[in-house]
Amino acid sequence: MKTALVVDDSAFIRKIAKQILDNMGFQVSEAKDGAHALEQCQVALPELILLDWNMPVMSGLEFLTKLRKMPHGDEPQVVFCTTENTREKIMAALEAGATEYIMKPFDQEIIRTKLEQIGMV
Repeated sequence: MKTALVVDDSAFIRKIAKQILDNMGFQVSEAKDGAHALEQCQVALPELILLDWNMPVMSGLEFLTKLRKMPHGDEPQVVFCTTENTREKIMAALEAGATEYIMKPFDQEIIRTKLEQIGMV
């Protein structure tokens, strides 16, 4: 079973994303911010990370930068799921090592399509 980590400060978004990924056969864990996610990744790296941009404590971009510097931190597929939609933000995310980018709000079809595109389903 593939593993996924949903990182978002919204419990509602985490719940929805977890349910979608559960239905797709992932074993899913959650983190409420980048710092919590980094702690989890230091214990075990997931294969997929759905990542919000704007969070307290540590933003998604800060988390991604630190993740990619960790041993094997280049392995997880990281998909930003955010309301940030400017070209500059998208480019910053991709340059920091994001695999893909999804705009909120999202649904199961959007996530499935993105994950198919990156070979995760």
